[in-house]
Amino acid sequence: MLFRRTVLASFAALALAPLTASAAELPDLGGKSVVVVTENAYPPLQFVDPKSGKPIGWEYDAMNEIAKRLNFKVEYQNTSWDAMIQAVSDGQYNIGMTGITIKEDRKQKVDFSDPYMRSQQFMLVRGDEKRFTDGKSFAAFKDGLVGAQPGTTPFYTAVYEVLDGNEQNPRIKLFETFGATVQALKAGDVDVVLTDGTAGKGYVDASNGALKLIGEPLGTEDFGFIFPKGSDLVAPVNGAISALKADGTLDALNKKWFLDYKMGE
Repeated sequence: MLFRRTVLASFAALALAPLTASAAELPDLGGKSVVVVTENAYPPLQFVDPKSGKPIGWEYDAMNEIAKRLNFKVEYQNTSWDAMIQAVSDGQYNIGMTGITIKEDRKQKVDFSDPYMRSQQFMLVRGDEKRFTDGKSFAAFKDGLVGAQPGTTPFYTAVYEVLDGNEQNPRIKLFETFGATVQALKAGDVDVVLTDGTAGKGYVDASNGALKLIGEPLGTEDFGFIFPKGSDLVAPVNGAISALKADGTLDALNKKWFLDYKMGE
């Protein structure tokens, strides 16, 4: 329950942002086609439903509602995380969504929307882990291995906040997808995965006790959608995000995906 309250508190912080847009002020994009790319590996933001085999999640619901209010047609495509930012920068896709942290260095390649979610990072470990309990004790556990995707916030947090600042540290094992890091954790190939609470909660809930979150939050991050530099979609999407905050739609999605939804049920 403590973790759940922490997640909701972080969502509430976004309510402090200015809320100026209303549905009447949103532009009509005339049914234009917009290609949105995602990874489908980040529950409950976006993932493949194990029962139906269909992609679902918080970001899908939010993007579909944005498309409805702005009157555009969404075409969803998939790519890996390591290719996504460059592909959007190159104009292969109109929008990217996969819980992307808003960072200054990424702004050199892509434009970001306003934040639609704030999250905090935690340590995801096996359910029976007792050798360490937080970042400090993990750093002191010299045999401990971290699983991470290169170039992601969890990777840099592991390097600079938990370990010694060496990006080549052999204690960090690299994987192509976030899901692969979690599978390696379950298999015992690594001992911890750093994740924001949104994804971590989804994996814990689906694990039947095989996984748990430990320690205090290691950092706070804001998520945004990404666009090619200079995209004329940024302002309309920002207006829609503001409207969704103002009328309680984002609160309803938070409840649906972070409180009510149970992975695999």
